[in-house]
Amino acid sequence: MIIDRKMNFLLVEDDTIDVKNVQRAFKKNDISNPLHVAGNGEEALLMLRGNGVGPSIVPPPQVILLDLNMPKMNGIEFLQELRKDPELKSISVFVLTTSDEERDKVAAYNLNVSGYILKPIDTTQFKDAMKTLEAYWSLCEYPSQE
Repeated sequence: MIIDRKMNFLLVEDDTIDVKNVQRAFKKNDISNPLHVAGNGEEALLMLRGNGVGPSIVPPPQVILLDLNMPKMNGIEFLQELRKDPELKSISVFVLTTSDEERDKVAAYNLNVSGYILKPIDTTQFKDAMKTLEAYWSLCEYPSQE
């Protein structure tokens, strides 16, 4: 299912296996929207802001899937920067992580994440989690980015 041909997604994830799992789950669920990948929070901010260093995402993503445990700039630090930026603060962010720590959940929700999802180990569970998110995204109305 194509949610909106112009709608981009950003996955902020440093683990190549998890990146492949998300890409595979998108494919198995027929989610054909562009999925951009950043390896850490710093790289993601460069991609979002289009600072000329890395590729810029146009139009900006309306949904970010975010891991918390990453090098250079972790997910919580990334969220803090994202929420301070008037151009980016309204992007929906879903945390997709292995961290079941209460402090991480509290910190993420205090930074207005749309959801906190523990990464399932099983590929079928992972596919089902992406299918559930896709159902949510397809029901949401987003402002025009033109």
